[in-house]
Amino acid sequence: MNRPSNPRLSIRRPQRLIQAAWATLAAICLWSSQPPVRGVEAPPPTPAGQSPAALTGEKTSWHGFDRYDFFLNETNLAIEPAGASAPTESPGQRRCILVVPKAAAPGKPWSWRGCYWDHEPQAEIELLQRGFHIAYITANANLRPDKKWDAWHAFLTERLGLSPKPAFIGMSRGGEFAYTWATAHPDKVTCIYADNPGGNREIFARLGELAKNDVPLLQVCGSIDPLLGKVALPLENLHQQYGGRITMMIKEGAGHHPHSLRDPKPIVDFITRSVRRIPAAVPEFVGADCTRSAYYGLENSYRDYPSEGNWITCRGPEFTPCYERYNFNLAGVEGTIDVIVPNAVAPSKPWVFRSGFVERNATVDLALLAQGYHIVTAPISYNADGPIKAHWDAVYQHLTRHGFSKKAVLEGAGGAAGEMYAWASLNADKVACIYAENPVLRSRLATPLDNLAPLAKAGVPILHVCGSLDPWLGEHTLAAQKRYVALGGPFTLIVKPGQGHYPLAPADPKPVVDFVNQSIR
Repeated sequence: MNRPSNPRLSIRRPQRLIQAAWATLAAICLWSSQPPVRGVEAPPPTPAGQSPAALTGEKTSWHGFDRYDFFLNETNLAIEPAGASAPTESPGQRRCILVVPKAAAPGKPWSWRGCYWDHEPQAEIELLQRGFHIAYITANANLRPDKKWDAWHAFLTERLGLSPKPAFIGMSRGGEFAYTWATAHPDKVTCIYADNPGGNREIFARLGELAKNDVPLLQVCGSIDPLLGKVALPLENLHQQYGGRITMMIKEGAGHHPHSLRDPKPIVDFITRSVRRIPAAVPEFVGADCTRSAYYGLENSYRDYPSEGNWITCRGPEFTPCYERYNFNLAGVEGTIDVIVPNAVAPSKPWVFRSGFVERNATVDLALLAQGYHIVTAPISYNADGPIKAHWDAVYQHLTRHGFSKKAVLEGAGGAAGEMYAWASLNADKVACIYAENPVLRSRLATPLDNLAPLAKAGVPILHVCGSLDPWLGEHTLAAQKRYVALGGPFTLIVKPGQGHYPLAPADPKPVVDFVNQSIR
């Protein structure tokens, strides 16, 4: 998608005006007395008490804001002033642009675009109004991010004092370029807004680094854009699998154009929140040696956007609750522990102790998180190919020493439920209740069906949610129900008519949540 060059860039002006513009920019940006960067000489400091707005010199305007242009020498990476009215760039030069807000927001945040200057600029105009600087470096299909981009970043951050972590705005090929530079410099990016982005192999190979550095992504796409299935959706899936935060807005029936949104507020709010976000403190029970990621559901919401004259499919952390997820080890315990932390912890610190990975469509876990429960996945031994009782005991002791409730909610789905059942039967005094989804009651620790008596004696309530066509219903769930009731234990069964083994989780989690809440009281 090649855009015509700006005709303003071809108008010649006297060199003295260019020099004046350089002096003006130096005052406005309040340059420090740091050593020169990449061949750029530091200008004299702003006179004491003098307001940058009162200085004179050539200024051009971009949508009502002051604009300053530069040439970047592609050989020595030196950056020189060149007002917007200066001749267009010659071979070996790269034009760079900076637009300055009326008043900079705290931390001097900025957004960076690398393709199609002034195309659908509504998000950038709104960012300027919120105190962001706006930066651009000339790029086209043949000018991929490289050391010139590094030099421009260093110039803006080290010389002009802008935030070391810009927010990227990338449309089409510009989205590819944003991902290319960001995945190569994941510690220097606040967030990325990509609009019907292109892609390449490097992006997919390095995408995990963005998740590791907690760089949130927003992709705004057309539902019939050819790049949606080739780039945006695979990026979404991969970033989620890495534990990264990615939000999708898919415009119904829209193609590759037009980019952006007529009302850019959702985009600008995403960028502003990303810049202002302060990561949650790592919980004491996790320890310093941990991996942090994000957990959130994948449900779609179909929303009417009158300003767009369209409906948009929305999903991801901007539209659904998002939780911190920690993966860590304990000394002497084989296998890692996963804990998903609620945004507001419920009184008595209730928690779910479960086996098996928590999927994104775990409706019950999502509902319990919303009510303040921690979700804990117990460790599985690589060598034993299953749980080791002493290690699960160690996790229980570790968490209860850190204030977790003495009685946990035991949960499991499918074959993982058997492992959970086995530990529960050996620790009945530590169990508030048991919840299982289409369970397969087999375990390496103990035979669940033959060890129900301790649970019944302790009065542990049990709930199974099963499909009527699940192959394990009769042999395991109905058998367990019959034995448990005969032992005097409380057993509840919810059957989903016409469903098989999948989906595991119920569509409506309320009956399960009510059961759990009643059990811990």
